[in-house]
Amino acid sequence: MSDQDWIEVAIRMALEAEAGGNLPIGSILVLDNECIAEGRNAVLVPHYNPGGHAEIMAIRQVDPALWPRARDMTCYSTLEPCMMCFGSLLLHGVGRVVYGAKDQQGGAEYLLGHLPEYYDGRNKPEWVGPIAQERCHPFYQRAHDCFINLPCGHLE
Repeated sequence: MSDQDWIEVAIRMALEAEAGGNLPIGSILVLDNECIAEGRNAVLVPHYNPGGHAEIMAIRQVDPALWPRARDMTCYSTLEPCMMCFGSLLLHGVGRVVYGAKDQQGGAEYLLGHLPEYYDGRNKPEWVGPIAQERCHPFYQRAHDCFINLPCGHLE
């Protein structure tokens, strides 16, 4: 499958997250052209969880026996990963990150040029995107609007 095919799978995860009352963000991890983990945003439901990002939810599903092959994994996300998700993908050693839409307020692409020396060369993930801006930007806009408009009591 191509990057475009895999981003479509992440889009399905985003739509499922939104249907469940969460922000419309989805992510998958792929190894050897096989989806090994799926993640749907879980920040709002069943309870407020600021760490419930789609990428984090996918990372939690990976079989621990597969982590030695992390450099061969690709993370597909409908939205450019934030600093938290970028850091987690980086520390897990995921070799490639492909995203659908730019996160204009919280995306972590700018961090690539500021990593410690250890991450030069092979330890630095390949960063690809946006590859589906037209399809995924509406998700970004809905997530942004939803989060900005939440009443403070919802976060308690």
